[in-house]
Amino acid sequence: MMNILGIETSCDETSAAIVTDGITIRSNIVASQIPLHQRWGGVVPELASRQHIERLLPVIIEALEQAGLELTEIDGIAVTNRPGLLGSLLVGVCGVKSLAWVLGVPLVGVHHLDGHIASAWLAEPDIEFPFVCLLVSGGHTELVLVQNRRERFSLGRTRDDAAGECFDKCARAMGLPYPGGPAIGTSANFGLPDRIAFPRPLRDEGLEFSFSGLKTSLIRFLAEDQGKTPVEDIAASLQAAIVEVLVEKAFRAVKTVGVNTLCVAGGVAANQELKRQLIGRGKQAGVRCVTPAPILCTDNAAMIAAAGAVRLMAGERDAIQLDTMAGEPIPHLETVEL
Repeated sequence: MMNILGIETSCDETSAAIVTDGITIRSNIVASQIPLHQRWGGVVPELASRQHIERLLPVIIEALEQAGLELTEIDGIAVTNRPGLLGSLLVGVCGVKSLAWVLGVPLVGVHHLDGHIASAWLAEPDIEFPFVCLLVSGGHTELVLVQNRRERFSLGRTRDDAAGECFDKCARAMGLPYPGGPAIGTSANFGLPDRIAFPRPLRDEGLEFSFSGLKTSLIRFLAEDQGKTPVEDIAASLQAAIVEVLVEKAFRAVKTVGVNTLCVAGGVAANQELKRQLIGRGKQAGVRCVTPAPILCTDNAAMIAAAGAVRLMAGERDAIQLDTMAGEPIPHLETVEL
């Protein structure tokens, strides 16, 4: 049995978790910074870093208490070291370097997107490989072919804005609170999704995404509409456009690579309309859809521990010189014809 401490500080969530043997979540503590950043309408990197400094040790202590473990019972540490806000990443990485050295346990750095992918087998330990993962969040929108717990390849990613970024920026333009995705999702429940014919960018082309044009279309609509259309209808129509593109691309990817399992991960994976359409389309197509619980969709340390467990349980470790990186794309799968 291997108890792994996971640490996630890539953006504005300070999280610590204990996962045993890479699949059993003993604790998963997330300290959100949403109230801090709401007044600015988005994440302020310097403020996020300072909050991580204040909260890192308390969330580690709480994770240990919830798991019923002592610090000396930790067998390895996994920490997000890429990609993300450098200041935020540095807080987590520097903090656990000291902890790993004092405890004499192995430390591994984890790619943030590998963490999101790992939420698939935290949600479904018996998930069948290979599968396609739709990674959709505030910073990333990407389709990934997951061959096994170690190998993954990008099938297509966004050319500009991520879907979550589009939600957030459009919500701000509409006067809705931050974070924009949940605000639009809630408002959309009371609106007409076919009220406004927003564009479906690249819907019928390949496996790449583009959402900047959709954002521009909404801003132009607001300027011309002058408040005549109910915000609920605007939200529902915007959500319908984003979800339609995501669902269409996801199932195109599944068909292209010939797999029977689709997982959706990342913050936007908590969107109820997206989950509903993916599951419904999956039933029609005979594709198993894995939709992790909301706590595993947003940034959290359990997914980082699960991803790090793959290396730690194989006896691997990173040196104390482990560095941070603002960006590192998943390698593209060149052999797939789209």
